[in-house]
Amino acid sequence: LPQNEEDAYDVQAALLRKLEAASGDRQVGYKIGSTTPVMQEYLQIDHPCSGGILSGGVHNAPAEFPHASFVRVGVEGELAVRLSKDLPESGTPYTVETVSDAVGKCMTAIEVVEDRNVNFRDLDTPTLIADNYFHAASVLGTPVSEWRTLDLMNIQGTLKINGEVTGTGKGQDVMGRPLAAISWLANSLILRGQHLRQGDLISTGSIVEVRWVNPGDEVSFELEGLEPVSVRFL
Repeated sequence: LPQNEEDAYDVQAALLRKLEAASGDRQVGYKIGSTTPVMQEYLQIDHPCSGGILSGGVHNAPAEFPHASFVRVGVEGELAVRLSKDLPESGTPYTVETVSDAVGKCMTAIEVVEDRNVNFRDLDTPTLIADNYFHAASVLGTPVSEWRTLDLMNIQGTLKINGEVTGTGKGQDVMGRPLAAISWLANSLILRGQHLRQGDLISTGSIVEVRWVNPGDEVSFELEGLEPVSVRFL
């Protein structure tokens, strides 16, 4: 098992390469977890962590998944972005302001997460990172290029399961400002000798507490000003 987070990201990278080789997929972006107070409290992890998104796991809404294909499946409601520029090493840490220019499009997203462990609370943070930090799939709404007209700090998000509201939150719940998650990721990758690239998809973390779902559940997530997304578990 990895002894620290640096080792954990090395293991995660090796895992992603093996998954790419086995499936023919390629890494197309990153998920960021533990970016909001509600998820930090739920996971008992007080800082962001990231995982890789593979092409085969990206779906346009509405999407359907067989519930039985997962060990324990859940959903998270997020703001996702698509980068229009690289964010390479520049000698200066990235900030919300300096990453903003690289955000080409924003969209609503449901991250499908999977707990593949008997009890994730018995595992330490490096082990969870090594296992790609719960990521299973991303369900995306229509991307919006004119996202600067939106108040991302105060944008309201609502998660519903079978029509009933199960969680709400605001954009500012994500590290104070949603794009702060992007700057964190950009700086984190540079420390590992990598960097964000044009076209990367980034899911910035759930503004609502994760909800574990049952067969037949229909899930929807809305962010004000963006197209809602939905997913059904057969």
